[in-house]
Amino acid sequence: MPPIDMTNPATIKFFIENYEKTARLRMRWNNLYWDKLNKAASLTREEKGYRVEDVLKETMTGGLPTITRDNQSGARNKRKIPIRDGVFIPGIKDMKKGHSIVEVGLADPKKDPTVDRPDTDLKPDPKMRPIHPKHKKLIYKGLPNFGREVYLKERNKMAPEDKYYFLETTGWEYGWRLSDSYFGRHAPQYGRVWLLTRGAISRSGAQPDPDHYQTIKLPGPNKCNM
Repeated sequence: MPPIDMTNPATIKFFIENYEKTARLRMRWNNLYWDKLNKAASLTREEKGYRVEDVLKETMTGGLPTITRDNQSGARNKRKIPIRDGVFIPGIKDMKKGHSIVEVGLADPKKDPTVDRPDTDLKPDPKMRPIHPKHKKLIYKGLPNFGREVYLKERNKMAPEDKYYFLETTGWEYGWRLSDSYFGRHAPQYGRVWLLTRGAISRSGAQPDPDHYQTIKLPGPNKCNM
């Protein structure tokens, strides 16, 4: 909205009329309630000489009966046995996880003793599966046939679900627990799928059949045996 042009004669006339209208309304209100205004302005009553301390004292004195009454009722309630809404209030020892990796079937306490814990143990479940003893031995043997690098190479040959209970990186989303999928449970007995996959992902693309795959051509006018 643009600002009001105060130099416009129409605008000046509009404001003058509004000012006069407001003044007449104020004058009318004063004429109607003149008696009440005069009475409120000239209020006279007997002074009692009260001070601020006197007012506070009277306020405190008026509240003393309430304090006495509340003290008596509070002492009577303290001697009563509290009524509980619940008959049994469970504590930490009564809590059951219900969603641990053992109860959902992801871990076996016989293979991993760290997951066999009481219900009062509220620590998070372990992320890593137990390491095979043959892999542990690789770390503590000498180089170059053993050591940290050899240990990591051997562990890298394992599938991620064989090393961890859950996904730890986004790179594991593709292929995670592939053995549980349809293709893992219905794997072909022979290598026909692999031959198709090898031809599809080959760098040079699909190749023609070798010569020994072709049909036999008998000697004749179309074939020279020289």
